[in-house]
Amino acid sequence: MDNLRPVTSHSVRNAAHREREPDIDVLFLNWRDLRHPEGGGSEQYVHRVAECLAATGLRVRLFCAAHGRAPADEVVRGVHVVRRGGRFGVYPRGLAHVRRHRPRLVVDVQNGVPFASPLVTRAPVVVLLHHVHREQWPIVFGRLVGAAGWWVESRFAPWVYRGCRYVTVSSATADELARLGITPDRITVVHNGVDPGPPVSAAPAPGPRLVTVGRLVPHKRVEHAIDVVARLRARHRDLALDVVGEGWWDGRLRAHARGHGVDDLVRFHGFVDERTKHELLARAWLHLCPSVKEGWGLVVTEAAGHGVPTVAYRSAGGLRESVLDGRTGVLVDDLDGMVAAVDRLLGDPRERTELGAAARRRAAGRTWPATALAFGEVLADALSNDSLRNTMGEPA
Repeated sequence: MDNLRPVTSHSVRNAAHREREPDIDVLFLNWRDLRHPEGGGSEQYVHRVAECLAATGLRVRLFCAAHGRAPADEVVRGVHVVRRGGRFGVYPRGLAHVRRHRPRLVVDVQNGVPFASPLVTRAPVVVLLHHVHREQWPIVFGRLVGAAGWWVESRFAPWVYRGCRYVTVSSATADELARLGITPDRITVVHNGVDPGPPVSAAPAPGPRLVTVGRLVPHKRVEHAIDVVARLRARHRDLALDVVGEGWWDGRLRAHARGHGVDDLVRFHGFVDERTKHELLARAWLHLCPSVKEGWGLVVTEAAGHGVPTVAYRSAGGLRESVLDGRTGVLVDDLDGMVAAVDRLLGDPRERTELGAAARRRAAGRTWPATALAFGEVLADALSNDSLRNTMGEPA
């Protein structure tokens, strides 16, 4: 991480000028942290980047919602994690934190709902956005509330963050941001890294085994993975599916498996530790990612590290980049296409092995230090750009 120091630590400390010296160099505002019950790939990205920045000597803080799995305050690998408020209370509490502590720079993580930190600070604000939530709003909240949420994300947020720099994790999301009026010169794509997986003892299962990993919420569409099993069980003896993750949609998914007569073939593991997750990935023949939208899909790269290719939907944003169609996995257009692709790959060990080997080679080039270095360059540039700071206006 030494090569990150001149890009971030030196630049951050010297590019910003304040009436009083702040006690935070970089403040991340995020709805959740990695220990949150609904934490996932987005939180992994935030934590790893924050930890790499802290390793250079920067004073880094992460402000997020409180929950029962972690204390209100703790230091995690050099990052001061502050947990206040709940699902919605975290937003006003986060703004109050910004106003009180006056950090040198804010990384405002927009997960559908914006923190809108430019309203309370003149410090440079960099927006981190993994994917646009247009499809998720009506699925999770219904038509009316979903329409209001989409207005906030698509109209209000671009106005609040006018002039701010954006970081996203895929060109697909960058294109969607451009369609919302964010000029391409303000958008930088910084891909996900990946942690080296822990040593595992598992080998590919003797019989056909599928795996899907993620939060159990409607827009992840785990039902489609269950449907694949239901439609292929007669063609592939001993077919099984591991569902890894937890969430409020769990009961509906179990009922879906029972209703399709495959509850004996689908195992719900709930939340598991990292080693168990990687053991389950290593046992799989294929990883299924039927999500409506992903910024990148970190588990795609984690599965690839075990030589397991992914079958996913072409329409799901960043999955078009994390899965190279026909090279590291297969992209399909609908459930029928997913069933056909899985059927073909389960019956063709040569193609499946070739895709997995290519996926493993590609995954080996993804590292968090490289991600943090690119992210740090955006932060340093934001700090040194006076025109950016001037567009923030006076704090509310």
